[in-house]
Amino acid sequence: MDAAKLYITPKTKVGELLDNYPQLEDVLIQLVPTFKKLKNPILRKTIAKVTSLQQASVVGGIALDKLINTLRKEIGQEGIEESHPTSIENTKAPVWFDESKVAKTFDARPVIAQGGHPMSDVWRYLNDIADDEILELITPFVPAPLLDNIKAKGYDVWTVQEGAVFKNYFFKK
Repeated sequence: MDAAKLYITPKTKVGELLDNYPQLEDVLIQLVPTFKKLKNPILRKTIAKVTSLQQASVVGGIALDKLINTLRKEIGQEGIEESHPTSIENTKAPVWFDESKVAKTFDARPVIAQGGHPMSDVWRYLNDIADDEILELITPFVPAPLLDNIKAKGYDVWTVQEGAVFKNYFFKK
């Protein structure tokens, strides 16, 4: 796609953005420091290809309109006026959540710190839990693309922040 034709929207994938506007890499990293990992070519080819700017705003804890407007300003596009709240969707425990149903806890922080992606581990653990059981995933940020992927497969998902840690719960219906 010609760079002049890529209009930055919440659905724009980070990889697509950087392929078309490589000069925005440092701006994106400044806005969302978690994305320093994009300098790793493997993560650039995998995570960046599936992560939208909307998901990046959740991961980075930055208002979506601020993220979009800053990136657009850098390349001369008009800003957006609408505000998109960026927060964890559900702060109150859902009715299906029962701590006694947590069958497995997976702390993905070491995997993420080494530049890896916990997706295959998470799916392995999800395949091992029984119906009506819950998997707990601990991460240093909201893993928005992973959560969206798991929701799309029919699981219930809930995330709660406890200090600098995010606990993500997946319920197998």
